[in-house]
Amino acid sequence: MSQSKEAAGRRAAEFIEDGMTVGLGTGSTVYFTLVALAERIAKENLAIRGVPTSIDTEVKARDMGIPLVALADVAQIDVTIDGADEIDGEFQMIKGGGGALLREKVVASLSTREVIVVHPSKVVERLGEGFLLPVEVVPFARPVVVHHLKQLGGTASIRMRSEKEPFLTDNGNEILDCRFDGGIPNARELDRTLNGIPGVVENGLFVGLAHVLVIGHEDGSAEVRERG
Repeated sequence: MSQSKEAAGRRAAEFIEDGMTVGLGTGSTVYFTLVALAERIAKENLAIRGVPTSIDTEVKARDMGIPLVALADVAQIDVTIDGADEIDGEFQMIKGGGGALLREKVVASLSTREVIVVHPSKVVERLGEGFLLPVEVVPFARPVVVHHLKQLGGTASIRMRSEKEPFLTDNGNEILDCRFDGGIPNARELDRTLNGIPGVVENGLFVGLAHVLVIGHEDGSAEVRERG
């Protein structure tokens, strides 16, 4: 699988041009994009500004010598490269397996173009049949959100860092991983409904945000699909 991830990550780096402000996603496939960008900076003198979507990505990018800029200093992002836990034929996604869904969605919302890098197994017919949907919640409101999720037909479990310690996002919030039997038939509607629940900070449904899909294969090749 690592060869397919490297193929996708490196191919996506080819979408970056000199002078761009670049959203830097989170995850094991995007790691190879960071590696490729660092190589281009060293070899081609590529001038870019990176906006990381997580503390983990920020640390990795700095270590690789990729110049970073604060979100507050950015009005628009030219291209964001990120991964997905699932993506369907309409380029709707589930993200947040790594816990960075809120920051990833904020960066995606500012991006002119969002390039998604995945292994073929991440491409699905219907979202939510295989991967749980992350919902980021304020800890105080967790019981209320769980109640609302049950009313929507969802089964929620709190993500744990250890046996006794809940996982906390970079924003200090908790994550509920939610299963909906039969998957998610209408991602756009569920996205709006979830974000209307008091205590929900953000959810892992990304609708209308992806423009390009790069699928890496084990033979080292990468397939590029454009939305629409």
